[in-house]
Amino acid sequence: MRLHPVAAALTSAVLLAPPALAASATPATAERARATDDPAGYVNPFVGTAPGGTDFGHGGGAGNTFPGATAALGGIQWSPDTVTRQHGGYAYKDNRIRGFSLTHISGAGCSDYGNVPFMPLTGRPATDPATRYATFSHANEQASPGSYGVRFDNGIRTQISVTQRSGIARFSYPANAAQPVGLTVDAGRAFNKATGEIRIGSRTLSGYTDSGGFCHSSNHYRLYFHAVFDRPFDHSEHLDGKTSGAYVSFAPGTRAVTARVGVSFVDVAAARRNVTDEQRSRSYGVLRRAARDRWNDWLGRVAVQGGTETQRRVFYTALYHALLHPSAFSDTDGRYRGMDGKVHRTRRGHVQYADFSGWDVYRSQGQLLALLAPHEASDVAQSILEQGRQAGYFDRWTVANGGSRVMVGDPLPAMAASIHAFGGTDFDARALLRTAVAGRHDDRQRPGNRQYDTLGYVPAGTKGVWGSAATTLEYAIADAALARLAGRLGDTATETALTRASGNWRNLFNPASGYIQPRNADGTWPSFSPTQHGEYVEGNAAQYTWLVPHDLPALFTAMGGNAAVTHRLDSFFTQLNAGSDKPYAYLGNEPSFNIPWAYDYAGRPDRTQDTVRRALMTLFSDRPDGLVGNDDLGEMSSWAVWACLGMYPQEPGSPQLALASPLFPAATVHRGNGVTLTLLAPQASARNTHVRSLRLDEQPLNGPFLPGGVLTTGGVLRFQLMSP
Repeated sequence: MRLHPVAAALTSAVLLAPPALAASATPATAERARATDDPAGYVNPFVGTAPGGTDFGHGGGAGNTFPGATAALGGIQWSPDTVTRQHGGYAYKDNRIRGFSLTHISGAGCSDYGNVPFMPLTGRPATDPATRYATFSHANEQASPGSYGVRFDNGIRTQISVTQRSGIARFSYPANAAQPVGLTVDAGRAFNKATGEIRIGSRTLSGYTDSGGFCHSSNHYRLYFHAVFDRPFDHSEHLDGKTSGAYVSFAPGTRAVTARVGVSFVDVAAARRNVTDEQRSRSYGVLRRAARDRWNDWLGRVAVQGGTETQRRVFYTALYHALLHPSAFSDTDGRYRGMDGKVHRTRRGHVQYADFSGWDVYRSQGQLLALLAPHEASDVAQSILEQGRQAGYFDRWTVANGGSRVMVGDPLPAMAASIHAFGGTDFDARALLRTAVAGRHDDRQRPGNRQYDTLGYVPAGTKGVWGSAATTLEYAIADAALARLAGRLGDTATETALTRASGNWRNLFNPASGYIQPRNADGTWPSFSPTQHGEYVEGNAAQYTWLVPHDLPALFTAMGGNAAVTHRLDSFFTQLNAGSDKPYAYLGNEPSFNIPWAYDYAGRPDRTQDTVRRALMTLFSDRPDGLVGNDDLGEMSSWAVWACLGMYPQEPGSPQLALASPLFPAATVHRGNGVTLTLLAPQASARNTHVRSLRLDEQPLNGPFLPGGVLTTGGVLRFQLMSP
């Protein structure tokens, strides 16, 4: 194979060691050796619902996940909301549930959605909305992929399952209920300010809700819903005298009620049709089994063998969380409301997706989705293109059919370029490239673009720019990703121009300090500290200096060479999650995610192997507090999945993978298109974490990089591991 440019610097002592140093593998039990046929059984949806790390001011120290029912890339996320506000809707420490709302975002650092909560109750609703909740015990709560259930302390039980765009709920009431049994549904409540309207039929509730304001932005959306119950209402009225809410009760003696609910961003008729098309009158039990089967299909695309029970739970929970978003946005008939407010229709057999945490997920979540599901990932890339066309620019963080302009950089085109690199090619890549290149000169897409293009960097203090140094680096990364896309498409002129622009990080590297620093428009360097936040975003200079994933060899040369870089990285990883006030790693947030793999490019893959394994073992667990930072629509979880496999998509827009060492003795990746990649590491254990040798289809690999062509053809990658 042709080695990565830095691979030639890899000494044989790093990858090759005397046979005597290789530790023998611990014999695996039959349980550990088998590949499970029910990976959903290893998933704990509560992971991330309690703080696992320090709150450094960037969305809290929890994963901000939710435990409710949703499908992979689902358009409905029907989940409980606790009284205590935590982004995601659910705080594990709280034993009070105030409703089960239909929409959620997993892992964001701001709140949105939480629309149209349903709340079963006996008797009339309390007069004070603040007291409308029920207590429960976690012992009476169950969550698994595709379903959720809880029994309140008052005896009411709620069971929820879902399809892609609809849900089904069973509300069971105590036999000795002395008061009428019923529920409230409120279109005027969400995690942010909301208004709405509910129309009450004999056994239906339908309407819409208007909400939005993600991260205090001007983003807004309208969600339609339609609910049909399996029995008529005995009594119904609007809640609190407002048409946005409804209270309904059922005939005396009613013990159980089933509700089928559809959602749509087009109209009520579409919400009703989504229920009919996807549920087809099937029972709760049948739909619940179908939801779990579908999740097993998705999760089973990576079949791991061996490891401990806890390691398998960490792995499959991370994979589950990494596959929750983006969210299906188009209806079963292909219609959806675009970023221009108009109704559009997808190509037959394709889906429009929404909810893009661009600044986060371009790093590794999009690549993981493309690895496992090229068809769906292609639709994600096409969805990005359609958003750009309809809005007139590519936003950085989109919710439903609107942009928020939250965060920095130009991540969505970079994400689409990476999807293309990983085999998700069934989208109009040439149009994506044209639209993205044009958008480079749009202030909405790239604030500070004029200075970036003329000076080669965004100057400190540029109006409308949050973090000039961070923004410059993010633009350079996006340019590199688009350059690689242009190269694959044969557009050499664009490739050359964007490759040149991707080197703009050099204009902020100060040889005197050895850091990437903010710079004034006149070329001078303002006062500087490695731990400063100013002109960086959710990080500091010590962390952002490594954010050149597309050009690490050149960065390392500027830093004084591989030996100096290795020493500097060793010091940097003295702490793994130090926050943004210290000159160490901050692996609870995205700007540090690529850095453990940087050792590979400095000729020290053994250090990558050590650092990645240490992060896996100390920053991730299978408990509710199992995430030390926001999951950010699956980005942090995707990092864990890649790390467990011993590889990482370090360079956006490129199919190449940087390698560490796999956690499991065996893993088979089924790409969803017939291609299979098998990873074998029979000696893998808690002690055997260093790579002694690598072979790809029986041919030796002499560097810690997996060539991109393997993703197209598949193959068998054999690791021979040893103890340090």
